[in-house]
Amino acid sequence: MTEQNPHPVLVAVGTDGMDAALAYAAAEATRLGCGLHLIHVVHVLAQSPEMVVADVTEYERVGRQSLDAALRAARDLVGDDTTLTGELVSGGVVHEIVRAAGDARLVVLQHRDLSRLRRVVTRSVASGVAARARVPVVSVPESWSADRERATDPTVTVGVDVADRAGEVLSIAIDAARARGAVLCVLHTWSFPSAYDDIIMARVDRDSWAPRATAEVQAALDGLGDVVTGVQVRIEAEHRNPADALVEASRSSHLVVIGRHDPLTPLGSHLGPVARAVLAGAECPVLLANPRPGHRRIEHHRPGGSRPGQDAR
Repeated sequence: MTEQNPHPVLVAVGTDGMDAALAYAAAEATRLGCGLHLIHVVHVLAQSPEMVVADVTEYERVGRQSLDAALRAARDLVGDDTTLTGELVSGGVVHEIVRAAGDARLVVLQHRDLSRLRRVVTRSVASGVAARARVPVVSVPESWSADRERATDPTVTVGVDVADRAGEVLSIAIDAARARGAVLCVLHTWSFPSAYDDIIMARVDRDSWAPRATAEVQAALDGLGDVVTGVQVRIEAEHRNPADALVEASRSSHLVVIGRHDPLTPLGSHLGPVARAVLAGAECPVLLANPRPGHRRIEHHRPGGSRPGQDAR
């Protein structure tokens, strides 16, 4: 980042079309009252020595063209009142985005609709960044558009696993819903490994499970105090695969908020299987939030209040 653009929304741009990510990032920068910073990472694979210099030069030329085109598109989206900067770097894509995210409020990435086989080979940049960054990360499907949001009533859906440990994720989702004037849908689902699910569910009182789960979620919301004031909340609790339920909810939501997996070891992955499945299948932007307090939060400009300062964390 630069001194002229502290704590911006950071969006990573590639050589493919980036319309969805740019549109989302521009809207967030406007909503937050902060700058927008674009980064393009020139990723050069190891090759024979005689090819490296020529290839790097060509990659950088193409990368600069892509970044300049994205900057022009971003300027049209944010206007002249938003600070806009760009950065061309070389290195590992995930590593460089995480490095640049150290001073950002939010990282926005575009999720490409890759085939399953190709995804196994390339992995997901969004998964890699979300697993390492200490700021919120939003993955925007390439098929998403702001026109879809304007055409429907706003809903923010947040997935809750263990209610009494969901305070931080709930708070982030509440802020996002308030900023959009949206209904907050708190979705709590449960299931067991397929080989045991039917047997276990046959032994429990199905009629009491959902009300008990709903009461636990409500208690977690009540524990947040005034944070939830002014936001319309709907709680849905059902016996269902969590990833399937969240992907389905993404079809009618403006944003899905999920917590990163809290690893048992410091070097463990910060994304669990549910988060990875939702990233792969969601049809709306997905915000990956850290479930533990102390990490950077997105500070939205609240109606009637002052805009957040440029140095807000």
